[in-house]
Amino acid sequence: MRHDPGPAFRALHRPGAPFILANAWDAGSARMLAGLGAEAIATSSAAHAFTLGRPDGGGVSRDEALAHAADLVAATPLPVSGDFENGFGDAPETCAETVRLAAEAGLAGLSIEDTALPGAHPYDFDLAVERIRAAAAAARALPRDIVLVARADGMLTGRYGLDEALRRLRAFDAAGADCLYAPLPPAAADIATICRATAKPVNALAAGPHARISRADFAAMGVARISIGSALARATHLVIAEAAEAMFGAGDFSPLTRGLPGSTVDALLVKGGPAGR
Repeated sequence: MRHDPGPAFRALHRPGAPFILANAWDAGSARMLAGLGAEAIATSSAAHAFTLGRPDGGGVSRDEALAHAADLVAATPLPVSGDFENGFGDAPETCAETVRLAAEAGLAGLSIEDTALPGAHPYDFDLAVERIRAAAAAARALPRDIVLVARADGMLTGRYGLDEALRRLRAFDAAGADCLYAPLPPAAADIATICRATAKPVNALAAGPHARISRADFAAMGVARISIGSALARATHLVIAEAAEAMFGAGDFSPLTRGLPGSTVDALLVKGGPAGR
């Protein structure tokens, strides 16, 4: 590994001054985002699944996720964080091993959620906390820095409400998580409540209705990091769908006139690559 990206990545997490964690889905999108000004890159489990021809939650293995993350690490000089779902197993020991493997892949951070995949039910509270405690212990035992994000996904999946999310996030905080994340609470004001519940950095998701919240408004709530999940990948797929419907339905190729010039794409790929910044 060429250097330790952990300290620079950790330094980006400033409550009230959020950076945008740009979720990419391949080396090309990572380099374009880097060339356009991203400060850090993340994987997206859903967007990665799409590249494999699988639906969101379609069973990407840990080995596949790690190899994909390593490709993004190699693609740009930016820190990369891995969206590693439930840590790829139920047991705390599995979460700890995923942390160690993430570090070996050159990642600056990773997130672990509390949903017992492939279903939508959350882990029991005690097990959810123990999983984060084991992951945090593994992170602290590493010879280099890595930012561990603990996710409480019950509001996203509709399995619990804000009170339970706060209970879990406070416990994850005490268990050693570096950053806390409860994706898409029902009300935007809930994000500020989450930020007030901890001194640790909080990640917010700019997707769905929360994509209408500005960076300045996230900052005012106390957010330290804004991720976009699979939203950008889905926006790209919308362009594909709209162009295909026009072509195959009406023989209309006019949507293809909206593409970036190849020279612009080429320049961004060079600018965002390892030697371009």
